[in-house]
Amino acid sequence: MRLLVWAFRAFIFFTLFAFALNNEQQVAVHWFFGTQWRAPLVIVVLAAFAAGAAIGVLAMVPAWWRHKQVAQRQAPLPRSDAQAGRDSRPGPAREIGPEHPPRVGL
Repeated sequence: MRLLVWAFRAFIFFTLFAFALNNEQQVAVHWFFGTQWRAPLVIVVLAAFAAGAAIGVLAMVPAWWRHKQVAQRQAPLPRSDAQAGRDSRPGPAREIGPEHPPRVGL
């Protein structure tokens, strides 16, 4: 299985390397106010991919923060030994809600 993964990685690498060698022509990217950027096509494509990936990650950051805050609020608080001893003694069953909500429709 490892050999198959490394063969796939080598295939991807050589495919991208061949793409880079075939796209060495200079292109001009025209910006606002008459400015332009001249670079090989493969650099322009790489820069566009990197910018898109960065924008995608930045767009997900607020959702990550919200998820982290919700997870921290729902995390159980550490209990002291006195509380653990008091809670673990025999007696009537305590009402404990489900750890996760039930899955509907599965």
